[in-house]
Amino acid sequence: MTDDIQTALEETPELSLGEALGLALQLHREKAHEGAEALYRRIIEAAPDMADAYHFLGVLCHERGRSAEGVAMIRRAIELVPDFPGFYNNLGNIHVQCGQLGEATACYGRAIELAPDDANLHNNYGALLKAEGRFEEAAARFRHSMALDPHNARAYNNMGLLHAALGQTAEAIRYYCESINRIPGHPEAHKLLGLTYYSLGRHEEAAEVFRQWVEVAPDHPVARHLHAACSGQGVPDRAADDYVEYTFDRFASSFEEQLNLKLSYQAPQLCAAALSRHVGARRGLDLLDAGCGTGLCGPLVAPLCARLAGVDLSGGMLDLAATKGVYTELEKAELTQFLLGQAAVWDVIMSADTLCYFGDLQQVAAAAAGALKKEGLLVFTVEQADDEAAPDGFRINPHGRYSHTRRHVQEVIRAAGLDLLEAGEDSLRTEGGKPVRGLVVVARKP
Repeated sequence: MTDDIQTALEETPELSLGEALGLALQLHREKAHEGAEALYRRIIEAAPDMADAYHFLGVLCHERGRSAEGVAMIRRAIELVPDFPGFYNNLGNIHVQCGQLGEATACYGRAIELAPDDANLHNNYGALLKAEGRFEEAAARFRHSMALDPHNARAYNNMGLLHAALGQTAEAIRYYCESINRIPGHPEAHKLLGLTYYSLGRHEEAAEVFRQWVEVAPDHPVARHLHAACSGQGVPDRAADDYVEYTFDRFASSFEEQLNLKLSYQAPQLCAAALSRHVGARRGLDLLDAGCGTGLCGPLVAPLCARLAGVDLSGGMLDLAATKGVYTELEKAELTQFLLGQAAVWDVIMSADTLCYFGDLQQVAAAAAGALKKEGLLVFTVEQADDEAAPDGFRINPHGRYSHTRRHVQEVIRAAGLDLLEAGEDSLRTEGGKPVRGLVVVARKP
């Protein structure tokens, strides 16, 4: 039993049901998911008619990759309190993220019936209409949301995204700027505006947007990282832990849909195919999925493994990886530090699309070499850079990821005492409709 569960269960007998729910919500917000879930379930046992507990447990189940269970929990909350719009709204949100747009439409429609003056509900419905390609109706909803709440930044941002989808970049920029003017510290508008300027090749303007964001929110990890990426000032050796956690915890629930449906994501398949080329019929491997994310590599390599472990910095990603049912263990940790704690443990270390958040690969490659058994394999992808664009062997790009030259990969593999078996070029995914070229690398420990 983890510490957060133990603490929650020890404290619950001394609390009222309302206080217990408050504690569960605090654990939920702090991403102590196991403790939060245990406490929600204990509250439901004590008070089977407490709709809020079912509702929040449903949201948590969805965040942990158990969306069908989450839907059932929120439907139970609706049975208990059928006229609360927030239940329908969050149920609609889950349906949207699961691609169930018809069900989401019904939920948002009912929520708006119950609370016709709620700006957030109209904004959410507009986002759904946009996803369905019903742009005029979506724009009308966003405008209505703005009229109800002129400081609803999400509605301005969504209107900007709608114009961007229509190729109306100037209008998109206008709405992002309006969002920033109304709520200067709101993170999403700065990010959208900066990335829009970047996509247009206006990198100095993008850097200035991110600089202003840092000025109003100096502790925001995404602001710091993207400013460094666009300006070249204070570029970190690798993406900071808080940046990785913040980004991927918020991306977790829609991660696979975004990558597979919109970006033609291929890195896990490329790594699995490369591994198969070098292990042949061998089975019973001890394999570490380094930067496992939601576990896209896991099912591809599980038939080869006796032990399949995953490590990642994002707790939200690990929750979804657990639902794949193939990992023998999952651990939340920074990759290099985790590897330094292993000594000749792994037959294979696989890292699909993770080292693009590292600059110089020397330290992480050396740590991986130390964690491999003799004749162990290191399999990974990196985004490829040209020598001319990255004279140091690597560079951070304005979108925040690093790319690496073939020369740098060869040098760090050699310095780590590994033998390079292959470093083939391939497309890792698409971005802006164009393939992102990368290297699929396999190295062996002598």
